[in-house]
Amino acid sequence: MLRKQLLAWLLLPLVLLFAADTFFTYWIAFKFSARAYDRSLVEIAREISLHLRPVDQGVELDLHEDAREILLSDPQDKIFFEVTSASGAPLAGEHIAAPAAAADEPEVFYDGELRGRPVRIVQVAFEGGASSRAAGIVRVAETMLKRNQLAREILLSVVLPQALLILVAVTVVWAGVIRGLSPLESLRRTIAARSSRDWSPIASDDMPGEVRPLLHAFNELVARLDAALTAENRFISDAAHQLKTPMTVLKTNLELAFREDDPARSREALAAARDGAERMSRVVSQLLSLARNEPEASRAVTLAPVDLNALAFEAATAWVPVALKRRIDLGYEGSDVPVMVHGDAPRLRELLDNLLDNALRYGREEGSVTLRVSGGRSPVVQVDDDGPPIPPEERSRIFERFHRLLGTVPGGSGLGLAIAREIARIHDATIDLAQSANGNGNSFCVIFPEQPA
Repeated sequence: MLRKQLLAWLLLPLVLLFAADTFFTYWIAFKFSARAYDRSLVEIAREISLHLRPVDQGVELDLHEDAREILLSDPQDKIFFEVTSASGAPLAGEHIAAPAAAADEPEVFYDGELRGRPVRIVQVAFEGGASSRAAGIVRVAETMLKRNQLAREILLSVVLPQALLILVAVTVVWAGVIRGLSPLESLRRTIAARSSRDWSPIASDDMPGEVRPLLHAFNELVARLDAALTAENRFISDAAHQLKTPMTVLKTNLELAFREDDPARSREALAAARDGAERMSRVVSQLLSLARNEPEASRAVTLAPVDLNALAFEAATAWVPVALKRRIDLGYEGSDVPVMVHGDAPRLRELLDNLLDNALRYGREEGSVTLRVSGGRSPVVQVDDDGPPIPPEERSRIFERFHRLLGTVPGGSGLGLAIAREIARIHDATIDLAQSANGNGNSFCVIFPEQPA
């Protein structure tokens, strides 16, 4: 969950920082308390050293019992001492372990254990001189209650305000994260409350700047899904609309063929049923082609170099039998050199087939149709016919799906030019309709974008 992750990333460093600060504060506080009480141990050791007196071939401690009691008394800690000669022979007090490593300094501080309790020890070495004090070593040990208590007091005085500050920071961070994520929660509720048929974009004006790119991407995804579903619904609607009539004709003629006793009339009904089946097959093929060339479905098309001149020659050759059947003069005017375009060969062939089919189907019988290909930086494919000119007000609608001009010959579905336009769009080409140069007929012109040299 994003809220937990944000809180973890924001609060975990604060907690770790507080723990580290507590540790170092206690360490520093203990050092300060140790330094303060270490000086008092040195003073006790020096006071004891003042009572060392030289005797015959040795040293003795001349310290009255009452003075010793006053010197070593403490309301919290226990204080112990030991006096040894310069050679290490014990003279007075309780045995206290010497430092682990020999030291040349006159004052040595170290930690040890005495009577099973941790103690702080100072060792002070004294040299005899002109005074009456004799040379010797004094060790003073003290338990660590005062030191630990002082360290804790220092720690609490520093850490408690920090803990309160951390608590306030945690509260502010928690409230800030909840408030900062409230637009996402509002967005979640908005999306959850939407109908499955509502594909309108979600407004991003009230959203934070960091959320707007995500919302824009989401709106673009919804728009693409809407376009895909719209195309799918349109395809289903188009298929149902276009297949209904030939299916009805096919079914009616088959029923007539079964009911007729006259073989001649039965064959007529079967022939009509066959024509209806062929038309239905053509409509299905064109619907599938239209769906295959939809913007969403054609995103994964891979374009490669294609010789448009050779492709157009193959298409013109394939349509010669149809032209001969309608007594139309089908001509081809190509280029002397290959005309290369970046495209998809099967789709380009389908574009040419649809333009030629449209020209041969609606052109004047015993007329002429010419397919032209010209090269250059922007290759052009042109199909001219001498059929009835399409009115200017209809030229912008002729490429719409299922749009057919009034008075045209039956048999067409109104999908051929729509398919041609979609294929041209895939290749970034433009397809236009104009009147032929001689003023009679129509001219379909496909202009491809500039091709790399």
